[in-house]
Amino acid sequence: MQEKDIFDEKQETKRANYACPHCRERDDYDVRWLKRTKKRNSPRNLNEQDRRQLDKSRDYMVRVDDVLMCRNIRCRKRFDIPSSQSIVFI
Repeated sequence: MQEKDIFDEKQETKRANYACPHCRERDDYDVRWLKRTKKRNSPRNLNEQDRRQLDKSRDYMVRVDDVLMCRNIRCRKRFDIPSSQSIVFI
């Protein structure tokens, strides 16, 4: 069983406020997330272990973007998203 058998995937963008570590200027950035929601209909060919795993699974989001580019025209440097959280359970 694979994740694509259990979850539907959809891309979302969320706005977040970050400060560039180089020029220290704050701005709002669009960060892309991949939202995985559990399918309503479970696959038919599941054994007992797969069925238990399906029951335990939850909806979650995975961050796609790891690096942002500063919006300050004089800076324009790339920086890592400071949050270490790349997976969020819904």
